[in-house]
Amino acid sequence: MTRYDPSRHHRRSIRLKGYDYTQPGAYFVTLVTHERAHLFGAVVDGAMQLNEAGCIAEQCWKAIPHHFPHVTLDVFVIMPNHIHGILWIIQTVGAKNFSPLPTHSPRPIPSGTSKTIGSVVRGFKTGVTKWFRQNTPIYPVWQRNYFEHIIRTERALDLIRRYIAENPLRWELDRYNPERKGTDPLASEIWAIMTEGEKHPSSLLPTGYTEDTA
Repeated sequence: MTRYDPSRHHRRSIRLKGYDYTQPGAYFVTLVTHERAHLFGAVVDGAMQLNEAGCIAEQCWKAIPHHFPHVTLDVFVIMPNHIHGILWIIQTVGAKNFSPLPTHSPRPIPSGTSKTIGSVVRGFKTGVTKWFRQNTPIYPVWQRNYFEHIIRTERALDLIRRYIAENPLRWELDRYNPERKGTDPLASEIWAIMTEGEKHPSSLLPTGYTEDTA
């Protein structure tokens, strides 16, 4: 067995170095299931059919603002093995206590003093994982970490909203579909715009943002 070497085996952060993820702005986030397992349902005739776990994930996602009042939900979609969504941080916040979820919600999402996008994602993932542990033999549920892009332009926002809304229709081209039949041109266009946005930040970011290229 290989000995653990922190200089070789540390987790590589995929967050943007030097960026404050508590800043107001729009964030495109993607969460993927462990080994891309189809846990949340299936795409049938271009429409997502949620199973029980998918419905729980949807409820937990909709409950995010109950625990993080500084976060507003935009368009999102629960897919068989991943979730796409746009989250808006709408104000600068400090430590605050949150009320529990409404009684009809499956599990409360843990709340705390950290108000970054990362803390929102961790809380959501934890709530869904607890349901899986209590109701199924499935564990682990999620791929480690998550993917996020800072949305810097109105055009990027419009394209990402369209991509999320049409994700079930485009399932045959989805990168997370093990049987995909090609590359999604809309996804490629979004990636190109997001990459260009890293070089030229725009008005969707707060004016105090400074890109760190190190």
